[in-house]
Amino acid sequence: MKWAVLIWGLCIWFSCRAQDNYEIQVYGSDIVEPHHTMVELHSNYTLEGSTQQENGVLPTRHVFHETVEITHGFNEWFETGVYFFNSLGSDGRTAYVGSHLRPRVAVPERLHWPVGVSLSMEFGFQKRSFNEDTWMLEIRPIIDKTLGTWYFSLNPTFEKSLKGLNAGDGFVFSPNIKIDNAIFSWMAVGMEYYGSIGPPGNFPPVDEQQHQLFLAFDFFFSPEWELNAGYGWGLTPSTDRDIVKLILGRRF
Repeated sequence: MKWAVLIWGLCIWFSCRAQDNYEIQVYGSDIVEPHHTMVELHSNYTLEGSTQQENGVLPTRHVFHETVEITHGFNEWFETGVYFFNSLGSDGRTAYVGSHLRPRVAVPERLHWPVGVSLSMEFGFQKRSFNEDTWMLEIRPIIDKTLGTWYFSLNPTFEKSLKGLNAGDGFVFSPNIKIDNAIFSWMAVGMEYYGSIGPPGNFPPVDEQQHQLFLAFDFFFSPEWELNAGYGWGLTPSTDRDIVKLILGRRF
């Protein structure tokens, strides 16, 4: 518990780039079982976001984001996921936005490490009217731990523009944190934090950074199904202010 609070505090203390909000999720270290496939629909709606174009990117206020994620497990330590990003909104904001590919490796559970550990590398493109950068790379280490009814997950993510407005910049530190408590056998409630702080060693002022906090609920109705819902608040002027999200997944 103490290490999770410490990490949380450091992220807020150090708390850039335009928000995507197509997959609002803090990842766990576990991967899809070998020879199985997980299909997920990431849905969210921005109640209060940007109202005009910024650096050629369409506004986010009153827009739906719908992302289809398909992940296949190949063995006990490797899976690959693919994302299809879509936008639904007025004034030309209804469109297929882009796609990413995400291979991931994990430490097998049979090794009995004290914490869960995995590493994903996500890369792909988005249309210029929806993102300042058309090609992106994301490196996401994942560390998690369950202690009784408590669950902790840390994703100290680094993002890099490969082509676009920020291609000349270095990696951007974007930490994600999840803390929840399984208050019932069928539901956990907790908080999720999403940040985009800037290049390590060259952080911009706090009001130019992105910090977002979600009250989140996870439901455990069936081992085959995944259901996560939440309401998020932006904590800085450059962050979309109010977002509702839902993730629905099915294992096959």
